[in-house]
Amino acid sequence: MKNITPRGYQTQTVTNARESIGKGFRKIIVQLATGGGKTVIAMMMIFGSLAKNKRVVFLAPRRELIYQAHKVFSANGIAAGMIMAGERIWPSRCQVCSFDTLHHRCMKKGIDLPEADLVIVDEAHLSTSESRIAILESYHKGGAIILGLTATPARAGGLGLGIFYDDLCLSPLSVKEMTEQGYLCPVKYYAADEPDLSGVSIGKTSGDYNEKQLAKVMDDPKLIGGIVHNWKRLADGMQTVVFCVNKAHSRHVCEEFLAAGIPAEHMDSDTETDDRKDILGRVSSGETMVLCNVYIASYGLDIPSLQVAVVAQPTKSLVRYMQTVGRVLRPHDSKDLAYVIDHAGVVMEHGFVDDEMPWTLDAEVSITDLKKKKDGENKEPAEIKCGDCGHVFKAQRKCPMCDHESVPRGADIPVKEANLVEIVRTEDADSKAWNKKTPVDEKAAFYGMMKAWCESKGMKSGAAAHKYRERTGVWPNLPEIKNHPEIAPDANFKKYIQHLNIRKAKSNYSGARS
Repeated sequence: MKNITPRGYQTQTVTNARESIGKGFRKIIVQLATGGGKTVIAMMMIFGSLAKNKRVVFLAPRRELIYQAHKVFSANGIAAGMIMAGERIWPSRCQVCSFDTLHHRCMKKGIDLPEADLVIVDEAHLSTSESRIAILESYHKGGAIILGLTATPARAGGLGLGIFYDDLCLSPLSVKEMTEQGYLCPVKYYAADEPDLSGVSIGKTSGDYNEKQLAKVMDDPKLIGGIVHNWKRLADGMQTVVFCVNKAHSRHVCEEFLAAGIPAEHMDSDTETDDRKDILGRVSSGETMVLCNVYIASYGLDIPSLQVAVVAQPTKSLVRYMQTVGRVLRPHDSKDLAYVIDHAGVVMEHGFVDDEMPWTLDAEVSITDLKKKKDGENKEPAEIKCGDCGHVFKAQRKCPMCDHESVPRGADIPVKEANLVEIVRTEDADSKAWNKKTPVDEKAAFYGMMKAWCESKGMKSGAAAHKYRERTGVWPNLPEIKNHPEIAPDANFKKYIQHLNIRKAKSNYSGARS
C-alpha cells in the first residue's frame, strides 16, 4: 500500500481472517471498531488476492461508501472498477459494487454477477436481508470466500449474523484498549432526563420503537429547543452530527439551530446525490457546524473532525446506538475528546461505547440480552449522574450522597426542562476523590512517572494522558502537570500499576468463568 502503513492490530486482524480461511471457513465476519480502519483490512486482503491472480468484489450498501472505498483503493495502487447505477463499467480484477445495483441487474434481470474468488462486504451487519443474502449465496455456491467487515456484528434487533456467516473474528483490541492507545478518541457522555416513551409501542418484527409514535414524542418544540440550548452550553463551536427520528423532526431541529445563528444543514434519504455530496463537503470543511440527519449518518460517515453526537432518536437497537456514537470516535487534530449528548435515554439503555461486548454469531440470541446479563444490568440506571460523585437524584439542590450543591442557591431547580449532567462510571468515584485530595505537585509527579512507564512499554504517544485521566477523571491540562518531565516510577506508582494489573487479571478471570 502506497500511503498507508498498517497498524499492528490491523495486521493481526488480517492474520486472524486468513487463519479462519485456512481452517476451512468460507463465510467470515471480521469485527473491528468504528474508526479502527476496516478499509485498510480490505486493502490488505485485496492486495493478497490480486498477488495470487484472484478476482475480488467489494460490496457496499450506499453510494458514499462505494465512492469512498474506490477513492482510497485508487490512491493506494488498486486499479478497481466500479459497478453502480450511473457509473461506467470497465474491466478489472477488483470491482467495487453496489448491493442494490447487483440485485437489480443480476438477480432481477439475469445478468451474470461479476466474477470473484473473494467477496468483501462492507457494513456486513446490513447484509442479511433476503436480497443481499441471495447475492452472497450465489457467490458462495460459486466457490468464493465471503469476508464481512463491521464494527457491530449483529442485526438491528440484536440477533447474531449466524443466519449466513459461519465464523467470527473479533478485533485483537477492544474499543477501550484502542482508546487507551490513542487510536480512538475518548468519549464524555451527557444525558438529560429520559423522554416519556410510555405511549410508544415496540414493533414485533423490528423490536424497535414505532417511528410515527416516537416522532410525536420527540418532535416537540420544547425538546427541540432543549437540544440547541444544551448544545450551546456544552459543545458550542464543535463539529456536530444530530440523529433524529424522522425527516420532519430533523428539519425542525435544523431550523432551530439556524434560528440560533448556528450553521446547520439537514440530510435524509430524499436528499439528491449531488446535494448530499455538497453537504458532506461543507461539514468536512467546517463551513457547516451541525449536520441533522435521519439514518444517513448512522453508518459509513467518515469525517474525523466530527466531535459531538447529539442523539435525539431513542432506540432499542444496541447496534444502531453503537454505530451512531461511532461517528465521533475517530481522532483528529482539532479534538482531544468526543462528546455524546443524549436526549433519548440511549446511554442509560445501552451503556458506554467502550463497554465489553459479548459478540456472538448465534442467530437466535440477542446481543442486547447477553450484554445485560453480563453487566448484571436492570431497569434502574447503571451509571450515576451527580456532577461530583455521580449519584442520580431529583428535585433538590444538593446530592443526598455527597452533599455536592449541583444547583446554586438562588437558581431555579429544573423541573420540566432537560438539564444535562455528565454520566460517569461508578468506578470513577475513586478517581474523582483522588484528584480532589491530591496536591498539584503530586499529580504532576504522577504524570511524569506515567509518561516514563508508558514509554518503557512502547505505548503510543498520548497513552500517558489517557492513563492519567483514568486515575484522575480529568486530562493533564494544567501547564505544571502537562509539561512535567519524565521521572523514574517510585514505589507507590509501581503499587498502583500492580493494582491495575491485578484488577485486570480478576476481570479476565471472571469473564473466563462466566
